[in-house]
Amino acid sequence: MSKGNFPTFGASKTGTFVSTLKNYNLPPFILEKVAADCKSELVRKGRIEERLQSMNDSALELLHKVFVDCHEDENGVYANYRFFAYISSMFHKCEILLNEKIPGNSGKVYKVPIAVKNNGMYIAVGVNKSSGGPTTKREAIKFYEMVDDIKKGEHGNQLSEGVFGSSVGFDGEALVALEKLSTSRKKDPQNKIDFKTASFQDRIYSVTKC
Repeated sequence: MSKGNFPTFGASKTGTFVSTLKNYNLPPFILEKVAADCKSELVRKGRIEERLQSMNDSALELLHKVFVDCHEDENGVYANYRFFAYISSMFHKCEILLNEKIPGNSGKVYKVPIAVKNNGMYIAVGVNKSSGGPTTKREAIKFYEMVDDIKKGEHGNQLSEGVFGSSVGFDGEALVALEKLSTSRKKDPQNKIDFKTASFQDRIYSVTKC
């Protein structure tokens, strides 16, 4: 359905979605990804309201489910959308890349859910746990080791932040382990990485700096 003359008869529901979603700070790459997933048109430029009006009903309903109603899905896609938008809000005017393949010093290539670039250099990476039990010590250490390996590689010179998000919380050992590992490297300015944990509660992310 074309939204060229929006709103049209029978479009009150989608009109409500647009009027609500325009107040959310939805980054362009999220609109583009949802439009692609829902086979929707999306005008390339314009005000957020105009871009939303160009999207089909399926795309608008999905955006509303994810960001307004904060629904969950079995595969954790909705939670990841929210995490990606949160990371984007932390790094204004930076390039946001999803499912980025980054080689580490070990030679292993990591598929990083979200990475941030500034002036062509990686400055931050992030992962999000969207289902299951609380994030464990083992998962926290695995994340640290990934970020550390990338930092030591040829693409990690400017990498300075690692953000571990979770929709299911963190157990105490996980937070303690990541804090100890993070603190241990602060004495060396060249290898300093600011590790953060972000929990999604009450429809927002609350970040605890490790």
